[in-house]
Amino acid sequence: MQKERVSDNVYWFQSEVYAQVTAGVIVGPQWAILIDTLMPEETPQIKRFIEDDLMVPVRYIVNTHHHADHAWGNCLFPSATVIGHELARELMLSRSQSALDEAGKDNPLFRSLCIQEPQITLAKGSLFLRVGKKHIKVFATPGHSDDSISVLLEDDRILFAGDAFMPIPFFVGGDIDVLTNTITEIGQMGLENIVQGHGDVVLRGEIDDITNSHLEYLKSVRKLVRTAFRRRNPLDFLRSQMVEDSGKTRISMGGLAQDLHIRNLQWLYLTELKRQREEESAE
Repeated sequence: MQKERVSDNVYWFQSEVYAQVTAGVIVGPQWAILIDTLMPEETPQIKRFIEDDLMVPVRYIVNTHHHADHAWGNCLFPSATVIGHELARELMLSRSQSALDEAGKDNPLFRSLCIQEPQITLAKGSLFLRVGKKHIKVFATPGHSDDSISVLLEDDRILFAGDAFMPIPFFVGGDIDVLTNTITEIGQMGLENIVQGHGDVVLRGEIDDITNSHLEYLKSVRKLVRTAFRRRNPLDFLRSQMVEDSGKTRISMGGLAQDLHIRNLQWLYLTELKRQREEESAE
């Protein structure tokens, strides 16, 4: 696990196990807020750093969404209250335990874990917290998933964006149009730093260029899917597309970018195909 100080009493962690996934901590004089947990193999390193080096307990965990690489370490902080989207709670209760059981068949570590779902939830509007002198806003940033939320340090202008902002926009299980709106709004927030859900911290001078690159990437995905509908073998056409041709590098996220690109294309194609068939059947 890598770690870095982002601002006064604000730290960032990056996984060396899976896809450069990130987490963070905001430290107050008596307790801390943890934002996501990395994969549970690395969560104990976060716990030791906060409790032994920073010498405060974790009072709250904010899960930016329910996915395993962001939330499965919750149970290693049994005294913490978990905050998340209302839908994240529902998904953890309905899906995450079976996924954890399946993962435990191959890895004994997962057999020692449990799913700790959010106890405090939001669906609309914002939730506000204060840690020491830091004012924190938690709010929905959907598109990557319907349960995605982000954490803004209002005075520092640092956004922990979760997977709403990552080296390659990814919307499988979500919605490309909603994600486009979310990325646009994030780019207009006047931020100093964006802590992506995966990858390195985005600095102020990089935000405009990266935001524009993300929006151009999503336009490219839409164009490729429209082209696929005119091809004899649309899925074969989509599987042949290179992520570099859509403006992103394949080495990002530990080399997963090409796979995520193809999954984006297939998801959008199948979503559009389903919509077209539903419209035809309704006529």
